[in-house]
Amino acid sequence: MNAQRINGALRPVPPLAVYLLGLVPLGLLVVQVFTGGLGVDPVKVIERQLGEVALQLIVAGLCITPLRWLTGVNLIRFRRAVGLLAFFYVALHLLTWLLLDLQLRWGEIGADLTKRPYIIVGMVGFALLLPLAITSNNLSIRRMGAAGWQRLHQLTYLAAIAGAVHYVMLVKTWAAEPLLYLGLVVALLAWRAARSLRRAGLRSA
Repeated sequence: MNAQRINGALRPVPPLAVYLLGLVPLGLLVVQVFTGGLGVDPVKVIERQLGEVALQLIVAGLCITPLRWLTGVNLIRFRRAVGLLAFFYVALHLLTWLLLDLQLRWGEIGADLTKRPYIIVGMVGFALLLPLAITSNNLSIRRMGAAGWQRLHQLTYLAAIAGAVHYVMLVKTWAAEPLLYLGLVVALLAWRAARSLRRAGLRSA
């Protein structure tokens, strides 16, 4: 099936379908909670799984434009849904740490922030995603203008790096999975940068 046929098949699919599909990991996690399938430390498992899904969605969002470059398959209209789902899971990941893990014990929270640098990196990633989530609506695009909105949403790239580095630092070993995410993020951003530089060179030639 070529790109044109795939795009035609996807045309009737509403973004709502992406939101519903994106909630499946959360639903599976809830099932595990009620069936006792999370082991002896369920809070840590919940926290880790939410963070991993968030990072997977961030990487998926970064892949949408390169996929169009390579194959012609156009998923751009689903990118906002993917980004908002990523923010949703990042927020749940943070809330799990605050409410379930440390139970709003602010002294311990402050101590964790000073003793564990990966938490600060994760907080930076969340802070970068927050304005993107707030402005991911048509009203904000009209007020900011398409160019201004796109410039702001380039913060996604920094948030992706922060999320991947947070995962690598959290694991504290050279495990393959966190390094794979970091490698994917770096490769995707390097590809974008190289393409932008090449296009700028062609324009100035």
